[in-house]
Amino acid sequence: MINKLYLLVLLLCLATGVFAQEKGVYPTHWWVGMKSPKLQLMIHEPGAGNFTYSIAYPGVRLEKTHKVENPNYAFLDLNIQPAARPGKLTIKMTGGSGNRSLSYELKAKPAGNGTTWAKGVTQADMVYLLMPDRFANGDPSNDIVAGMRDGAANRNNPFDRHGGDLQGVINNLDYLKGLGVTALWMTPVVENDMARTDEGGASRSTYHGYAFTNHYQVDRRFGGNEKYKELGRELKRRGMKLVQDAVYNHVGRDHFFILDMPSKDWVNQWPKYQNTSFKEQPLIDPYRSAADSAISVSGWFTPFMADLNQNNPLVANFLVQHAIWSTQEFELDGWRVDTYFYSDPKFLNRVNTELLREFPKLTVFGETWVQTVASSAYFTQNTMSLPFKHNVQGITDFPLYFAMLDGLNQPFGWAEGVNRVYGTLVQDIMYKDPTRNSIHLDNHDLDRFYSVVGEDFDKYKMGINWLLTLRGIPQLYYGTEILMKNFKNPSDAEVRRGFPGGWAGDKENKFEQGGRNSQEQAAYEFVSRLANFRKASPAVTRGKLMQFVPEDGLYTYFRYSPEQTVMVISHTGKEDKTVAMNRFAERTNGFTKMRDVQSGEVRPLADFVLKPKESFVMELLK
Repeated sequence: MINKLYLLVLLLCLATGVFAQEKGVYPTHWWVGMKSPKLQLMIHEPGAGNFTYSIAYPGVRLEKTHKVENPNYAFLDLNIQPAARPGKLTIKMTGGSGNRSLSYELKAKPAGNGTTWAKGVTQADMVYLLMPDRFANGDPSNDIVAGMRDGAANRNNPFDRHGGDLQGVINNLDYLKGLGVTALWMTPVVENDMARTDEGGASRSTYHGYAFTNHYQVDRRFGGNEKYKELGRELKRRGMKLVQDAVYNHVGRDHFFILDMPSKDWVNQWPKYQNTSFKEQPLIDPYRSAADSAISVSGWFTPFMADLNQNNPLVANFLVQHAIWSTQEFELDGWRVDTYFYSDPKFLNRVNTELLREFPKLTVFGETWVQTVASSAYFTQNTMSLPFKHNVQGITDFPLYFAMLDGLNQPFGWAEGVNRVYGTLVQDIMYKDPTRNSIHLDNHDLDRFYSVVGEDFDKYKMGINWLLTLRGIPQLYYGTEILMKNFKNPSDAEVRRGFPGGWAGDKENKFEQGGRNSQEQAAYEFVSRLANFRKASPAVTRGKLMQFVPEDGLYTYFRYSPEQTVMVISHTGKEDKTVAMNRFAERTNGFTKMRDVQSGEVRPLADFVLKPKESFVMELLK
């Protein structure tokens, strides 16, 4: 945070011998045949900067060695030519504390990029978001790992780790597939070897995963790198995809390169601690002040998560290469980027460009927790004339999230209630491709959807209908399908409770029908029927959207393609409403019947009465 703190940590590390414990070469390995020949190695060990380096390996050239303030680091610029073959090269180190060498492996690049993996995620998918620590515990032996800073695992404490892991996810992949899930996004799995933090007077673990301490190690309490690869293989075997959660903005304070910083400008420095304002407006505002903009981007997210300085080219290279390495190593299909607008915009464009150069079908969407469509569109590919243009494909569509909740909970009005949904979608003109946005009703940072709609099952069904048929990539938060509920009061932990049945000894197992009550089973079946319908629906997965101006609380829109037309009709008003089908003639002409996707009932395409809070997804038939 400040230079004095940097020096204090430096002295502490020297006194405790941290340098000898935390040493390595990063990235841990690389591949031949990558589209970019450039690779920058970070070497971290005592006195690394005091050596002279050389490499003698066919097709590999050491172009430059960078020395930094901290002598425990050296950065090597390599050029890997197309002629280079897989193998182990030797990095010779001379001078310093004596001559020695390091072995570094170049692997063969696996086939399948864009065919069996790195295929991208589109609106043809339904993404399921879960927190590994809170979903299922498949291997209790890794609940506590000796030598890690946080040795607690206690399900009775909402702030402790609960023991969920990647084996628990693997064990329940068939449940997800049956539900209609096609892609899995988990909160970060990267190592969080953090000491406990004090937040609001409570001692907390970083079970959420957003405080990285070693980018190249999947947390061993989740099962480690090999278990993560196994999860990827099991997903592919079921025709499912894997999305990883990226965190470029910050790392945990116990990250090895924070405890032993290469240079003072590795993080964003302030005269005294400066938190971000959490406001995106100063980045967009044509009348902004430079001071406000700096606080938004360079202020720290929390005191225990160090804010990385992406204007430092060595920091930027490290983050870009980690994204490429992870995509290749774990055969990812997409990325969700946490705290997107808090990162340096030029860096963000660079990492997206370099990822797509290596993996052209990859999907990247940024988390932009903002209120307005203009703000959302600013941070993605858009149609606006702006001095700076972001290049990420899509964002987490918070304006539509807020609009859907208002549409379900607010009384109908000129601009209120379901008109909020209609009016928000009207503003899609600002997005280059709004179908690349990720849409949601809740997530790990929000009140649970079923609670927000007052545990009203009719509103729940209407919201699910919108989530799974509107434009964009739908994201379902774990447990929403079985009516898990709660508000973020007194903390986020209340909306991050364990999935019932994920732990041995749970009284109820809601992964199985026998463990659900009648309402939970009805919810599961409602989501599953619609999710599985949409997988085979050309209208929903690749068709266009046409919406009609809401009237008296009635909101109707169509998803349509040359092969299929789907009508979604919802009544948010307080009185019965007769639906006059001739109003929708431009989309219904040529059809004579409609089939209820949930019940399978086929009825004539004719006027009918909708009761308050009724909502239907209908496939139109000739």
